[in-house]
Formats: sequence, C-alpha cells, structure tokens
Amino acid sequence: MPRMQLIFVFLFWLLAVAVVFTTLAPLTNGAQWWVRGWDFPRLHIACAAVVAAVIGLLLFNTWTQIAAIVLVSCAIYQAVRIFPYSPLAKTEIALKPGIPEEDRVSLLSINVLMENTEHEKLRQLIDREDPDVLFLMETDAVWASALEEQLARYETVVLHPLVNHYGLIFATRLPARRAETIFLSDDETPTILAELETPTGGFFFVGLHPRPPVPGNDTEARDAQIKRAALLADRTYLPVVAMGDFNDVAWSWTAERFKEYGNFRDPRVGRGMLSSFDANSWLMRFPIDQLYLTEGLDLAAFDRLEHIGSDHFPMKAVIAVTADK
Repeated sequence: MPRMQLIFVFLFWLLAVAVVFTTLAPLTNGAQWWVRGWDFPRLHIACAAVVAAVIGLLLFNTWTQIAAIVLVSCAIYQAVRIFPYSPLAKTEIALKPGIPEEDRVSLLSINVLMENTEHEKLRQLIDREDPDVLFLMETDAVWASALEEQLARYETVVLHPLVNHYGLIFATRLPARRAETIFLSDDETPTILAELETPTGGFFFVGLHPRPPVPGNDTEARDAQIKRAALLADRTYLPVVAMGDFNDVAWSWTAERFKEYGNFRDPRVGRGMLSSFDANSWLMRFPIDQLYLTEGLDLAAFDRLEHIGSDHFPMKAVIAVTADK
C-alpha cells in the first residue's frame, strides 16, 4: 500500500474511533467529566464525522466504507441534537412586539472572569445598558469595589464575593420581596433567588453558576444543582426566569431535564446558538450562558453583547410579565 494511502487509512481510523466514542459516551449519562464534556462540541464532532466519512468512501475499501456509514449515522445524530438551536427550527418563544416601555424589564447576565482587569469596559457596558436586573458571576472583592458606583444606583444589591471563581453580585431596581443567596448543592457554589415586582406582576429570578465538567470535577453536583434550581421557585404562584452561566450547553441531557422539570422555554431554540463561551476563541464557542422563561413571561429581546475582556460574552434579555396573566 502506498505511503500516502497508509497515512489516510491511519487518519480515517483515528477520526472514526474518536467520533464514535465521543458520540456514544454521553449516551451513558455518566457524570464523569470526560463523559459530560463531549456534550459541548456536538457541531465539531458532526463536522469531523463528515470529513472522516468522505475519507472512508474515497479509500475504496470495504471496511472503511462500512465504517463511513456508521460515521454518517453519528453525524446525523449530532445534527439532530443541535438542530433546534439553528434558525431552521421552530421557535419556542416568539418575540412579543409592542410591549409598553414602562412594562419592560431588562436583564443583564455576565460572567466577568475573576482575573479580568478590564473593569472599565464592564462599567461602561452597565452605564449604557442600564439594566433593571444585573447578575454578575466570578466576582471577588476587587470586582465589587470596581463597580461601587454602578451598584449604588440599585435599590437592592446582594454581594457574595469569593476568591474561587464562584462569587456573585445581584442588583435590581425593581421592588424585591426577597433577594438572597442560597446553596443547592454541597459544592459551595451559591445561587441567587429573588422575588421581584413589575408594573404588570411579579416573577421569580433564579441566577445560576454551577461548576463545569473539567478534569477532577465531575458533574454530580452541577446536575443536582441545575435540577433543584428547576424546582426551586413556585411557577404556579409566579412565572420564573432562570439565567446565568450554567456551564452546560443548551442541548445537553441535563439542560433538557431542567426544561422539563421547570416547564421552561429557551429563546435560543429557532434563533441560533448565540454561543457565549469562549469569547476569546472563534472556533471553540458554546452556548453555556442561558436564559429560560416559564409561561407568563413575554420576550421582547434576547442578545449577545460585545466582548468585555472576559472569556464569556454578556447576555441581555428584555422581558415583561404577561399583562393578562
């Protein structure tokens, strides 16, 4: 066999094994980081499967062509999983036009990156957007001090600075019946729970930032935290907004369970991925900064904002409590 053909055969089987493994591993629903991490690059895996399948077909070998059919199946499966997060899918939440300005509530959620020193960029963003609800993650005492002027404009501020990348800041100008940090798992990552009032009614805000699936950090605590968050607020009493850096992609098994448990709707469905992390990479970007809404809430806008020096893009939404609820 010619040397060049040997190289292509080796490349084919290397890609084939990688694609099959990374497609099948998440189906086990194991909590190991090296299993759950493959939920993220489904688009990349699908592209690798297509490339490998083409190589297999061109090799004109019975075994590589059989394997190419398996790879095409993997590509189709991955495409089906991410299809809802393409503009070709039907939207779950239609944009509601004509919401009166006084009824609108703007939400701004940002993982600031604790080591990020470009504080002025965030100050300018907050000044420009002037959100009614501000939720910041990875905030330590340095960030809290840097944002004193901006936070002073809000009637309710909850500060929970930490040095372990899981500090939180929550601020709102809406009347708040309650606003506090709570702990939904034993991994010492706080969650924000607030009950807020608007001119057309109240809603719960749940702000999340669980730990990611990385080496040495499996996802039992993250998955439990996300599940408990879905059941945390009484949606039969008030509608619920869940927002934050979930450290989980929108199409994962955990995210699907979250939506099912809480009867949540995802504004990304039918609009595109709006990938929020890694803001410093054009290739490896994933939609992990989420917004979920229950019935009883209208959506006026949902956008990804500009880079502020963090590894996450800011996410902004404009909502309103359904007036006829």
